[in-house]
Amino acid sequence: MDIVPLPHDADPALIDGSVALTNAVHAADSPWVHPETASNLRGALEHGWDGEPPITFVGLDGDRVVAQGMVHVSDWDNLDLAWLGAEVHPEHRRQGLGSAMFAFVRDHAAGMGRTKTGADAWDGNPGMAFLEKHGMTPKSRAINRRQHVAELDFDDVRSRYHGAAAAAAAYEVVRIEGTTPESLLPAMSEMVASINDAPLDDLEIEDEVFPPERVSAYENAQIARGFRMYRLLAQHRESGDLAGHTVVAVDGSRPHIGHQHDTTVVRSHRGHRLGMLLKAGMNLWLADTEPQLLTVDTWNAESNDHMIGVNEALGYRWMGREVEFQP
Repeated sequence: MDIVPLPHDADPALIDGSVALTNAVHAADSPWVHPETASNLRGALEHGWDGEPPITFVGLDGDRVVAQGMVHVSDWDNLDLAWLGAEVHPEHRRQGLGSAMFAFVRDHAAGMGRTKTGADAWDGNPGMAFLEKHGMTPKSRAINRRQHVAELDFDDVRSRYHGAAAAAAAYEVVRIEGTTPESLLPAMSEMVASINDAPLDDLEIEDEVFPPERVSAYENAQIARGFRMYRLLAQHRESGDLAGHTVVAVDGSRPHIGHQHDTTVVRSHRGHRLGMLLKAGMNLWLADTEPQLLTVDTWNAESNDHMIGVNEALGYRWMGREVEFQP
C-alpha cells in the first residue's frame, strides 16, 4: 500500500476514491450516517471545522483507495494532542492495512510534537478491538441522536417553548443567521467557552479556548463549506450578558440535512430552562426558514443527562454510540 497526502485540490479520482471508501465503511459499520459527497469532502479538507483542516492521507493499492488516515490538531489549545483516524475499505480488511495506516498517522503526529493522542470507534464494530490492540483504552462515550422533523408535534414544541419562555422571562431570544456581528464577538467568545463544562469523562483534554478570532474562523469555515448557519442566543435583559446559545448548520447542497453544533448555557444563568427555550426555539425558527429540513443530528456525552433529557423531549432518537479512546 502506498500512502499519499489527500489535499483539498487533489485529483478528482483520489477524492472520488476517498468518498467511495468512506461510504463503504459507513455501510458496514454505521449505516445510518449520511453519505459522504465529493463537495463535502473537499470543503472539509480545505476549511476543516474552524479553519484548521485535518491532515489527510489515502492508502493506494494500484490506483484504488483502500485505506485512509487523518490527523486532527489545533493550534488554539491542546498543543500536545492529536486526534487520529484510520479506515480500511471493508473488502480489504484483515490484511494489516489498518495497522499500517494507524502507525503512519501516529508517527506523523509524533513528528509534529504531539505527545498525546486519541481516536474513536463505533461501539459494536471492529474498530473497538482494533484500537484496544493498538494500546488504546475507552475513556468516554458519546451518543449520536437524530431528530426526524416530519415526526415532530409542533404544537408540543410550541408548548415547550412558551413554558420555557415563562420560566426565562428575564431573557431575550436573539436570532443570528450567518456570521456574528463584530460588536457581539467579545461577548460571544466568553459565552461559547462554557462548552468546557460539558462532561469529558476520563478523556485527558484541556479546556478549549475561543477568542473572537476563532469564533469568526468557525463561522467562516462552515459557510465556506456551504452550510447555512443559524444561531439562537439567550441574552439577559437587565445586564445584556449572553447566557447561552444553540447552533444548527443546514447543508446547502443537501438542505434536508441539518447538523446540531454547540448548545450551552453559562453556569451562572442555569436553572431558567434556557436549554429547552433555545432548542425548541431553534425548531420553530427552522420550520419557517428551512421547511424542507428532514433531519438534525446531535451528539452528547452519554453522561450528559440534562441535555439528553432536553433532546429526547424534542424527539431526538438514539442512532449509535461512539467510544473515544486514549492510551
